[in-house]
Amino acid sequence: MLSLLKDCKITRVLNSVSAGTSDQDGTVLDMTGYDAVTFVAALGDVTATSVVELQVFGNTANSTSSPTPVELTNDSAGPYTAAASDADNKLLIVDVIRPAYRYVFSRIKRATANAVIDGVVAIQYRTRDVPVTQGSTVLASALLAPGV
Repeated sequence: MLSLLKDCKITRVLNSVSAGTSDQDGTVLDMTGYDAVTFVAALGDVTATSVVELQVFGNTANSTSSPTPVELTNDSAGPYTAAASDADNKLLIVDVIRPAYRYVFSRIKRATANAVIDGVVAIQYRTRDVPVTQGSTVLASALLAPGV
């Protein structure tokens, strides 16, 4: 039986960030043992004309800066230019299969006008080492499978 909790590692990689226009990098993930990762960014109040984008970068080191990371996403989620409140409380999602680097991280680019970030969650999957043990950003979890 497939289970998100037993077959995937779920990590909060970016906490909420108040309104602003600066880029925000998430925590670096080590992809050892995983063949894919999905980043899910939750937006809060996004001001009209704000430009938001979810990007994914890879690196040979556990760092967001050195050596220079490489953007993995040719088709990032965005850039999206908000009109009125159409980006409020929405998600940006990027799925990366077989990243070329051991270390990966997300970046939310914000420009032009304020955008609130509610947080970013990463789901690492396609592993042979199951069941997966959740990391320290998961306070509690439960698997319910009545009748199985």
